[in-house]
Amino acid sequence: MSIQPFKVEILSSTLDDLRERLKRTRWTDEVADAGWDYGTNLAYLKQLVDYWQNEFDWRAQEKAINRFSHFRTEVDGFNLHFIYQRGKGETPMPIILTHGWPDSFVRMLKLIPLLTDPQNHGGDIQDSFDVIVPSLPGFGFSDKPREKGFNVASVAKLFARLMTEKLGYTRFAAHGGDWGSSVTEQLALNYPDALIGIHLTDVPFWHMLTMPPQDLSDAERKYLAAGKKWQKEEGAYAIIQSTQPQTLAPGLNDSPAGLASWIVEKFRRWSDCDGDVESRFTKDELLTNIMIYWATETINSSARYYYEALHNPLKDTGKRVEAPTGIARFPKDISHAPREYAERFFNIQGWTEMPSGGHFAAMEEPELLAEDIRTFFRPLRKSGKE
Repeated sequence: MSIQPFKVEILSSTLDDLRERLKRTRWTDEVADAGWDYGTNLAYLKQLVDYWQNEFDWRAQEKAINRFSHFRTEVDGFNLHFIYQRGKGETPMPIILTHGWPDSFVRMLKLIPLLTDPQNHGGDIQDSFDVIVPSLPGFGFSDKPREKGFNVASVAKLFARLMTEKLGYTRFAAHGGDWGSSVTEQLALNYPDALIGIHLTDVPFWHMLTMPPQDLSDAERKYLAAGKKWQKEEGAYAIIQSTQPQTLAPGLNDSPAGLASWIVEKFRRWSDCDGDVESRFTKDELLTNIMIYWATETINSSARYYYEALHNPLKDTGKRVEAPTGIARFPKDISHAPREYAERFFNIQGWTEMPSGGHFAAMEEPELLAEDIRTFFRPLRKSGKE
């Protein structure tokens, strides 16, 4: 299959059905003064659902999304959706940006113009990129995996072929966060000759699940202990999705209010918002991301990544990425690996402690992230396409 232009266009019947479901939401009870202590705050969720039903304009968001150049193509039997935005200038560097969960390709939309056209956003045209933003398989408008065992290494294989065989790049850069950091690591491990370098916002969490080295520093021991504490206090979603995703999914796939509750709570807890999620994301931004899951019915297929990570673990746990690696740590992200821990797995050539921002850095602090990506890849620049 050749590369085909693609337009995001949700059926009107899907939107009509959504409004009816929102109208018929059966609300749960809530104890007095619950706030967000028990999970998603009921009062806020009612506000969000009311806005979704009566004010949210999906067609306006759809129009904004379609300002970017979207495509679909088949790789190894998968139809992959991706944005492909060419950079300004003579020698833009190709870079693939990979999102995670519970976000989607919309995580990267603010970042795209900052990388493709830096000159008009406070930067230098010499730092421009050709930007490729795929939807992970099982997310958004990419196909859903149908077989057991499809994990981040499987994704990396598809993305490597997308970049080299479909788009014609011999070498390229890669950036990611959350699942995107794991995919990016797998690209660098399994296709080292194709990687100019990689840039991450976190050390992939699966390293915490392997046997820790014996010579841990105090900072590393503190980090691993904090990870265990976080998993106990905040990680119930991951335990459910890694053990019984099929039990959870029907309710979220059937109830838009339930889906919104499951996702918005993560945006509040994992962002630099001091408890006020709309200080970082507008209702339109939150609901646009949720709509991608709702309209494509991908909450189940996206959650399965957790199951596959637990039941089909990666086999290259002893390998180290030799490609130049940059890491930008945002203070309110959900994990903060110290540099000495990251250096066990990556060839760290850039390390930035950001002043603000959280897990969804590309949405929260796109300017800071874009500048860090530009700075890191500046000395690595060569033409990536031959």
